Amino acid sequence: MNTLYHVPLSPFCRKVRLSLAEKKIEVQLVEERYWEPDADFLRRNPAGKVPVLKLGGKIFSESSAICEYLEEKYPEPSLLPQDAETRFEVRRLVSWFDDKFHREVTANLLYERVNRKIHGSGYPVSANVKAGAKAIKFHLDYLARLLDNRRWLAGDAMSLADFAAAAHLSSLDYICDVDWNRSEAVKDWYATLKSRPAFRSILADNVPGFPQPNHYSNLDF
Repeated sequence: MNTLYHVPLSPFCRKVRLSLAEKKIEVQLVEERYWEPDADFLRRNPAGKVPVLKLGGKIFSESSAICEYLEEKYPEPSLLPQDAETRFEVRRLVSWFDDKFHREVTANLLYERVNRKIHGSGYPVSANVKAGAKAIKFHLDYLARLLDNRRWLAGDAMSLADFAAAAHLSSLDYICDVDWNRSEAVKDWYATLKSRPAFRSILADNVPGFPQPNHYSNLDF
C-alpha cells in the first residue's frame, strides 16, 4: 500500500496530497506525530519532518522534491509547464509560499494557534500572531496583483504554484485566518481550486481540539 505520512494541517503535506490526488495516485494517509521521538519515523526520514511518501516500495521526503518526482514519474496531468520561463515562475512561487509566506504568515498564525497546543509547548506568542495577521494582508494583495493579469498564479494553466498557495491558505482557512473579502479575484481563484476533486480529502480534515469552521468545506463559502 502506498502511504503518505503526514500532519493534516501541514501545508507541505497538503501540497503533496493535492499533487497525488490530482494525478489520481491513491495513498493511505497516516498521521505522524513527528515532534515525538520515534525511531521508525527517523529511519524513514532522518530529518524528522513530514511529509514522507512511501510509493512503490521506495521512500521519498521533502515536499517540493516529492512533487517534482511525481511530475517526472507521472507527467499527466501536468503541474509544471513545458516552457522554461513559466516553469521558472512556478518554481519561484512555490518557493515564495514555502519560504517567505511560511515564515511570515503560516509559522506566526497556524503554528502559534494550533501547533503549540498540539505539541504542548505553551501559549501563542501574541507578537507573532500580530505579525502574521499583518503579513497575510500583504500576501493576499500580492496574489491579487498576480491574478489581475493571469488566469492562474503562474500563467494560463493551473500548476504546482496554485497548489502550494492553496495548501498554505487552506490550512489558515481552517482556523479562520484568511480574509476572503479582501480580494474577489483571490476568493474566486480559491473557490475554483476548492471545487476540484483533488481538494475533497483536505476539506474533510478534522483536527481534534479544533473543530472545522462552518464555511471551511462550503464550496460557495
